[in-house]
Amino acid sequence: MWRTTQSPDGEDHAAEATGKCGGLGTVKAGTGATKVVGQRVLYNKKYLTMFASPPILSRMAAPTSDPPALHDRALQDLSFIRRTMEGAASFTDVPGWGLVGVGATALVAAPLANWQPNPERWLTVWMVAAVVGASIGGAAMYAKMRRRVGNGGTLMLSVPARKFLFSFWPAILVGAVLTFALVDPYTPGIAPHLTARVLPGLWLLLYGMGVTTAGTFSIRAVPLMGFGFIGLGMLALFLPVADGDLMMALGFGVLHVGFGVRIARRHGG
Repeated sequence: MWRTTQSPDGEDHAAEATGKCGGLGTVKAGTGATKVVGQRVLYNKKYLTMFASPPILSRMAAPTSDPPALHDRALQDLSFIRRTMEGAASFTDVPGWGLVGVGATALVAAPLANWQPNPERWLTVWMVAAVVGASIGGAAMYAKMRRRVGNGGTLMLSVPARKFLFSFWPAILVGAVLTFALVDPYTPGIAPHLTARVLPGLWLLLYGMGVTTAGTFSIRAVPLMGFGFIGLGMLALFLPVADGDLMMALGFGVLHVGFGVRIARRHGG
């Protein structure tokens, strides 16, 4: 059965209706005008009820900062690659002809020191030879580095150069301190055995240690030369018949000249 209500304007509105429509089942109507034709219900107005559903995906959080620009990341990658390549490179600015000059200085100083009448004058000859040799080697290294970067380039210490120098100079400074302590300038006179064996052996050992350690960041000839100095230093210290000036001439003279010529020919002067 269907019940309808009539509004004052004469239109029929379905208030509540239940019944069967053409065997299709029970029909329950809400608002909206209806007409009954036989057992079928015709609606003048149709509508669909929309149900609100929660969103499937929650709102994504906004980024806290803007991503780096592409060119900035490219510059960072290039800088990292350059630092890695510099760290893996070898220090090739060891001056070959500069080492030859240092060796020639030692070959001249060895007989001069051997002819001195007392240990004090012997020490003076070798100190002067050390200053001259260091000046020749440093000037030659600077000239080789300047040729590498060119006249218009900026001369800066590369990573291999810093590793080489920081590995070489500590041993040299230790040798200078030990020499000062053994000589003891506050006590008059120098013991003859110091100039005969101790100081030559000490200088050869420490110089060889510095060259060997620094040579790990340089070409292969450099650590080989350092091992030669260490061997001569051990002979000077523990072989009584070994003459200190002869060991110094073989080390600071012959080894420097021989390896200097080899480095100059293979890696430039």
